Amino acid sequence: MRRWLAAAMLILGVAGAARAAIDTYQFRDDAERERYQQLTKELRCPKCQNQDIADSNAPIAADLRREIFRMLGEGKSNEQIVDFMVDRYGDFVRYKPALTGRTWLLWFGPGILLASGFVVLAVIVRRRRGPVAATPEQLSPEERERLAKLLDKEQTHD
Repeated sequence: MRRWLAAAMLILGVAGAARAAIDTYQFRDDAERERYQQLTKELRCPKCQNQDIADSNAPIAADLRREIFRMLGEGKSNEQIVDFMVDRYGDFVRYKPALTGRTWLLWFGPGILLASGFVVLAVIVRRRRGPVAATPEQLSPEERERLAKLLDKEQTHD
């Protein structure tokens, strides 16, 4: 039984290692390598929901890493590379999309929903409290007289 378990673990380990993405790019210098790593961490894989292209094993992520390496070799700036990716895949490809007319809801939507929730909560609490009782000074003379009669009736019943 132990042999089967060890064999299964070995097979799974080898299969996992064979699938892992290993990019062996030759960079001109450490600054270019640093830019590459920054860009691949900054951009989201279009196939994977919440994984950057540096960590993704998806074929499209490998293609995007190769494309970033090619553009770095051509001397393109980080902004040009990110703009190319956004043009091709939309704002979704960025973890922190730029504040534009199309993305304002992404930036301010959660705050607006939270503030709206507090307003609704305040209205509900205020309605459940009911009307505030008037003090004797706020009553008209007729209301005071009626109140006095009601209080006298209650005291005589006790």
